[in-house]
Amino acid sequence: MERQTIVILPGDGIGEIVMKQALRVLDAAGFETDYIYGDIGWKYWCREGNPLPERTLDLIKKHKIALFGAITSKPNEEAKAELDPSLKDKGFVYSSPIVGLRQHFNLDICVRPCRSYKGNPLNFIRRGRNNEIEEPFIDAVIFRQNTECLYSGVEWTNPPQNVWQAFMTHKKFAENYGNVPPEEVSISARIFTRKATTRILMAAFEYAREKNYPSVTVCEKPNVIRETSGLMWRLAKEIQKTLFPEIKLINTNIDAQMMWLTKNPEDYGVIVAGNMFGDIVSDAFAGLIGGLGFACSAQFSEDGTAVFEPTHGSAPKYADYEISIVNPVAMIESACMMLEYIGKEDISGRIRKAIADVILEGKVRTYDMLRLKGSPDVISQGAASTEQMTDAIISKL
Repeated sequence: MERQTIVILPGDGIGEIVMKQALRVLDAAGFETDYIYGDIGWKYWCREGNPLPERTLDLIKKHKIALFGAITSKPNEEAKAELDPSLKDKGFVYSSPIVGLRQHFNLDICVRPCRSYKGNPLNFIRRGRNNEIEEPFIDAVIFRQNTECLYSGVEWTNPPQNVWQAFMTHKKFAENYGNVPPEEVSISARIFTRKATTRILMAAFEYAREKNYPSVTVCEKPNVIRETSGLMWRLAKEIQKTLFPEIKLINTNIDAQMMWLTKNPEDYGVIVAGNMFGDIVSDAFAGLIGGLGFACSAQFSEDGTAVFEPTHGSAPKYADYEISIVNPVAMIESACMMLEYIGKEDISGRIRKAIADVILEGKVRTYDMLRLKGSPDVISQGAASTEQMTDAIISKL
């Protein structure tokens, strides 16, 4: 493939720190590309009243691929208070730039792999039949619909009269809420469309076929949320029957899934869900492989735009430490997903093996892997710094 230009979006807090380390690893692994930096995050909100400037959107539109660190989000009043004085009382309203990216580029397919690293002391363990300790290998890949559901932003407090009247046409709403004053009601719309739901299901089934997963699990709640969850389950059955008959289709309710994933997580491979339940189940599986320090993700649009990011936040308090202690693996893993997307599987494989070798060896562990509280003194307690963990991975390369 021709040389690819990557848009680098470090963002805020530890996003800038882990991005630097990921780029070090890419360079050490021999990945040759052109990087161009985009402006995104809290400082641009404070300076310009926009955490996602139009110039950054233009960069991503042109180059199609972005590697993203993390951003800081704060409640509306706190956000307004930190605006530059010249921007205050000018009508600026803060909104999350990562949500803005998803909406602007219709990044509707989100993929979140959760795979165990052998030797990781944070891996999920359980007691077996004879009271022996078991450590099941977890290899779950969650496909999350990324633009609809409760994240659509279609919601009201004290809904306007036309919205109220529309809801009053529904018998259950009229019976249960018709006597409640509208100013005491908040409504959020859970929206699923056939097109977007079909796309996420097709992506999950195609991935299962390509990677030889025997099943796809739809994790929703169609027995209660009959229209939206029901749509996903109906479409899944149609798609499986007509296009992927060799792949087993499993239906789990989100609440039951939360129980089963701590009983038999090795039974699940590809899981697909709407935005809210996909968010929940992916974080739950991430907890079984070590938490947010190991949780990577990718987001794709129909036109080929792709953004790769760890699922952790900006953790600003850690960014202020003199020596950074955060785990860079999730950011490095996200860069590996990017490499695979652009056809550099060989480089990605070498990096993943280097990470696996460091974790299995067990000589270098960040504070989270040692189950220490995230304070500056963890280095004196034997924890590796962010840079030391990266150095260890590079040495294995």
